[in-house]
Amino acid sequence: MERVLDGTLDAHSRAELTRTSPRECAAQQYHEELARYPSPREWWRVATLPGGDPVGFVIPAHNGYNPIIAYIGVLPEHRGRGHIDDLLAEGTRLLAGQDVPRIRASTDLGNAPMAAAFARAGHAVLEHQVEMTW
Repeated sequence: MERVLDGTLDAHSRAELTRTSPRECAAQQYHEELARYPSPREWWRVATLPGGDPVGFVIPAHNGYNPIIAYIGVLPEHRGRGHIDDLLAEGTRLLAGQDVPRIRASTDLGNAPMAAAFARAGHAVLEHQVEMTW
């Protein structure tokens, strides 16, 4: 997760990285969000190349309200090669196998590659959220 933060377009992570190191940012997100989901860790997936080198990961989860794609990321050296589509498909496949009525996911408007991946996968935009900081 720490390596995925290198060059991230996620606004929350970028803001956090102005205050903390990538290691601290990853640890905080893990402990304060991902580790708290009640869904099984067996759902979490790491994508690898045929030789075993990691490419990225997806964390399908349930946040207590909805099944979600909680986190998805590709290592910087593997970005732009379509791996995000495979990761999203795997997370979606796993959640759909739980016979859920819908799967939610979110991304920042500024994260155009992730928004495009969601669109390619058939995700519909249901709402927009504006967060203001000062």
